[in-house]
Amino acid sequence: MVRNDQKTEPDMKILMVNKFLHPNGGSETYIFKLGEQLQKTGHEVQFFGMEHEGRIVGNHAGIYTSDMDFHSGGLKKLLYPLRIIYSAEAKKKMRLVLEDFRPDVVHLNNINFQLTPSVIYAVRAYEKKYNRHVRIVYTAHDYQWVCPNHMMRVPSTGEICFACRGGDFMQCSKRRCIHDSGMKSLLGTIEAKYYAKRKTYGMVDVIVCPSEFMKKQLDTDPLLADKTVMMHNFIERVSGKTDHIEKPGEGSVSSVRTEENDVGQNGGDEKSKDYVLYFGRFSEEKGTETLLKACSALPDIPFIFAGTGPLEEKVNQAANVENRGFVSGEELRSLIAGARFSVYPSEWYENCPFSVMESQMYGTPVLVSDLGGAPELVQAGRTGDLFRGGDIQELTEHIRALWNDPALCREYSENCKNIKFDTIEEYCDKIVRNIYSLHEEIM
Repeated sequence: MVRNDQKTEPDMKILMVNKFLHPNGGSETYIFKLGEQLQKTGHEVQFFGMEHEGRIVGNHAGIYTSDMDFHSGGLKKLLYPLRIIYSAEAKKKMRLVLEDFRPDVVHLNNINFQLTPSVIYAVRAYEKKYNRHVRIVYTAHDYQWVCPNHMMRVPSTGEICFACRGGDFMQCSKRRCIHDSGMKSLLGTIEAKYYAKRKTYGMVDVIVCPSEFMKKQLDTDPLLADKTVMMHNFIERVSGKTDHIEKPGEGSVSSVRTEENDVGQNGGDEKSKDYVLYFGRFSEEKGTETLLKACSALPDIPFIFAGTGPLEEKVNQAANVENRGFVSGEELRSLIAGARFSVYPSEWYENCPFSVMESQMYGTPVLVSDLGGAPELVQAGRTGDLFRGGDIQELTEHIRALWNDPALCREYSENCKNIKFDTIEEYCDKIVRNIYSLHEEIM
């Protein structure tokens, strides 16, 4: 662990809790990078979650819950319906890690289903037994605590949905909101109603919301409303070092070597500015199908798609779309920086998508769906534009207008040089001073 020169003991002990402790998605990128930076500034960080062959972080006690793979068969899977609501294993093992590490802060991330909120009870029981306060912080990476399927979207219809807000969780079962499965949706309803009745989430001290949109959704629950704080995610500056950026569509960690100067100022290595870029997962909720229809209506405009997903066959069939597949590192850097602009057409309420921030950090303007937290990351009319999510005609018109106005794209690109998001150093400083501190300031 890296410590400050003048320190002989860590400032704080922080236990990061997340279902996955291997690279898997945006929440994992978040805990790995934040944990690393906390260690650099003198704090001691350990991790608790599921055991997995790909696990890259851990705790000194070497204690983790058993892996749960919902996509596999076998006898153990028969017990999953009970374990995903309340995990006695997770509570017991969490207690053992707490007793070994004795943290000042427990920072929860994605815990539902695999770990379950039973870990919250473990923390409060530990406090009572040892007569010491532990601050519980939760970063809301999705809408799980107000929506049982965590997306606020009905999968079978694509309908944006607020039906469960206010606690009417039976709507999840009625609409088959979890994988369009009656049984899974019923379990989601039971889990949500169980913890709502017990007021479990009210036992958390602070809830970090990565977007104002997320904060507004959680604030609809009176139990959570006075606990939420908005902090957009961090992103590393791309200047003369190896940075980590989101794996397209999934958010896992991949390295990218940048040039000495900011990439956005160099214009990229691709044939400059002669294509429109989409990088991310090829799926319905990401708006890929809507974008493909816009591509079909704009046959003279070349598009490059970078990613993978269930709609990959449709992507490959589009006449004016070049599919680069999964791209990372230098190739992805070059694709982003070389595009005239990128498109982020998501049709669900994304929280704080790294892709939108990354594009602007590379000096590439963005055309973004107006749903969820993504619009908060764009200076509309300066670093990009917004369109009505799911509206094919409006998306098509915006792409045409931007493509036909290279001067405007250059202006937007120039403005991207002044875009400001928190670096990991700035974010870490804020979360320590304003969130982890037992006497936090109001942000």
